[in-house]
Amino acid sequence: MKMIFKSGFRISLMKILPVIFIAVFLFSCATVPLTGRKQVNIIPDSEIHAMSFAQYDEFLKSNRVVEGTDDAGMVKHVGKRIREAVERYFAREGISSRLSGYNWEFNLVDNSQVNAWCMPGGKVVIYSGILPVTETEEGLAVVMGHEIAHAVAEHGSERMSHQMMTQLGGMALSKALEEKPEKTKALFMTAFGIGTQIGAMLPYSRLHESEADHLGLIFMAMAGYNPREAVSFWKRMAAEKSGAAPPEFLSTHPSDEKRVEDLNKLLPEALKYYDK
Repeated sequence: MKMIFKSGFRISLMKILPVIFIAVFLFSCATVPLTGRKQVNIIPDSEIHAMSFAQYDEFLKSNRVVEGTDDAGMVKHVGKRIREAVERYFAREGISSRLSGYNWEFNLVDNSQVNAWCMPGGKVVIYSGILPVTETEEGLAVVMGHEIAHAVAEHGSERMSHQMMTQLGGMALSKALEEKPEKTKALFMTAFGIGTQIGAMLPYSRLHESEADHLGLIFMAMAGYNPREAVSFWKRMAAEKSGAAPPEFLSTHPSDEKRVEDLNKLLPEALKYYDK
């Protein structure tokens, strides 16, 4: 009888599991702004923001933040304009609540890597090594618009949700931090790609890249920057890629002819926001 009970329990569990996963999918579905794509995110914003802010502070303490220079001022100025554009767009769409808990910061870090990133809650880092490629304020707006788009579209949270569902059985973030803190931190680092010195970076998917390009163009245009500069910037990045050691920015952000082609297709829409 004991064996029959266990066998029956396993069969019942196998029948129930798909229902559980469908329920998780339905109750954790979110919609990406602008594109309308459905995504799965099982991590509450309050929890991912708390973890993000702590890791951001830790990163800044172990890296030299550039302050009081023209470049540092430009990073903060461009960041402010992109942030205001994002807030206007979200307000217009009636989804301002999705930015609740954001605590925006824009910092320039002294590092020769051609790299930049934005963590959940609006925590942005620009590496000094990317400035020669951005060349201008508008070039920097391309980078910041793209990286901020990844954050507000919750691409990192979506990736981490998938990892937690496959590697931690869908365990809640708070519980995972309590029971498996090191593994959870490692998942966070790879999901959000916070510097190669911390951990291996997980490349964004082509889908995420396309969405970040799309949203980034709209945000920079709304901020008053010419979205045509995005095509020129990515061509310069493609030229950087031809070197012996591709920039870190390109290891997670593939730049190729297809990207430029896609950006050109998106320009007419973005220019409507720019010309207003």
